[in-house]
Amino acid sequence: MTLNRRTLAALAASTLAAPSIVSRAAAQGQGGGARVQAAVARFAALPSASCLVVADHSTAPWQAAHLPTTRLFVGSAVKTFILAQYLREVEAGRLTEDQQMKIDDSVRSLSSPVFLNLTGTTPARSVLEAMIAHSDNTATDMALAAAGVDKVRALIAEAGLGATQIPNSTRRLFSWLAGAPEGVDLGWEGVQRAVAAPPAGAARPALNDHQTMASTAEDMVRWYRQALRGTYFKKPETLLEFKRIQAMADAIVHVVPPDTIAYAKGGSIEWAGFHCFCLPGQMIVGKVPVTFCFTINWTGPDDGVGVLFKSYVGAVADVLKEAAQAVG
Repeated sequence: MTLNRRTLAALAASTLAAPSIVSRAAAQGQGGGARVQAAVARFAALPSASCLVVADHSTAPWQAAHLPTTRLFVGSAVKTFILAQYLREVEAGRLTEDQQMKIDDSVRSLSSPVFLNLTGTTPARSVLEAMIAHSDNTATDMALAAAGVDKVRALIAEAGLGATQIPNSTRRLFSWLAGAPEGVDLGWEGVQRAVAAPPAGAARPALNDHQTMASTAEDMVRWYRQALRGTYFKKPETLLEFKRIQAMADAIVHVVPPDTIAYAKGGSIEWAGFHCFCLPGQMIVGKVPVTFCFTINWTGPDDGVGVLFKSYVGAVADVLKEAAQAVG
């Protein structure tokens, strides 16, 4: 969920604790553990960074981390939970992926590159794909309403993700951030006006305990390790569909090694000087799942956006390259 999804802003360097790595057999004794540790240290130099990488190798599992329990804003990364619960509803026979879903101003939300200017109906399958592949917030609110926000939160609780929080909808999140009372939906026209020019002093912090998208690297890695094993699905075909759609995330090709199978969903935001980028997911190296989450949060000006974005992508790609080599 973003207000300007493709960009990040610069921030003065911050003081960070040293990264840590816990390994078994030093990543198979090839020096891989040291190289992963060095890559994590480079990622940790980014502002308010948090990350966790876990390699579930059958004989030499290892993990590398930097402040993995820090609760941060993660933006659209939480859309993975909405996808999973919608597919669970399909399993239960309460929803289908073929059913037509209505698109109009009653559900339209900001940052909707697919559905922003469309009115009509489309199959639920296209809604789910737009939510993950393009991070479309209108699609997100449609899927969340159909799956049920309480059910999505129940799934998060079932998974044991105590630090993870989702909003009632992206539009209610935007409304609250712009100063509306909690639970109030300002409507399509209202939220556009409020976000474009919030009343003086009305803007609220994106990371909060009311309407937000928050988690930790530890929570997100736990989710993907379990969900991609099929823990929360009853049918093999449901897991297959979950993987198919998660593999469509547009951030994957920019950070995982070439020709590597991966599943992910990133997130970001630019709001009142606050910025975030987050990418959790899993790549498959040979037969070894390598699950990861990389998050940065900061407050700062919008100049220098491209430089920090490039640094983030490069640092994540560097860690994943070294992780893949360490797994062998």
